[in-house]
Amino acid sequence: MKGIQLKNSCIFYYGNPAGYVEDKKAVLDSIFKSEELENWIDQRKLIPKWTDGVFERLSKGGGDINDKEIVVLKNCRIWQLKTDVSPGRKFIGYEELMKNFGEIDRDNYGIVYDGEIETNDLEEIYTKFNLDHPQGFKGHSLSISDVVELYDSTSSEYYYVDRFAFKEIDFELEEQSQDMKMVYK
Repeated sequence: MKGIQLKNSCIFYYGNPAGYVEDKKAVLDSIFKSEELENWIDQRKLIPKWTDGVFERLSKGGGDINDKEIVVLKNCRIWQLKTDVSPGRKFIGYEELMKNFGEIDRDNYGIVYDGEIETNDLEEIYTKFNLDHPQGFKGHSLSISDVVELYDSTSSEYYYVDRFAFKEIDFELEEQSQDMKMVYK
């Protein structure tokens, strides 16, 4: 299998950046799925995760792929206000929400998407969830007052969709933060 190489955590399939290795997991672009590549993964005792768009991400930006840092994508959750929430809370900017209702209440939100997408760029996520909804998305087009969560096994980042940008917010469950405080006492 000389056509498959691992360099700097990047898997090259006959010279093409086909995927990357992270924590005993091989994240590979689905276009490269083959018996040869699957055998190579098995021999290294890696867990394969076939995902669309990996090749494009690794190839993006020109230059020598060997010199680039591999961008590991986080998973994405889209949170939208539940239907029974007061209409006054819906589709308003962050400052207006804070002024009229105080802190954002996570209990008012439900998850309408949880999965992988090809980017962690918030503007690209906004476009995707407005023009090209991914499979499994069961909400309305991404709008003001929605929350985008980018997460991995170690942490989450939350962004409120504001009038003209994204506002990073604290959206953790109160129970989690109380538990964490109790551990440190």
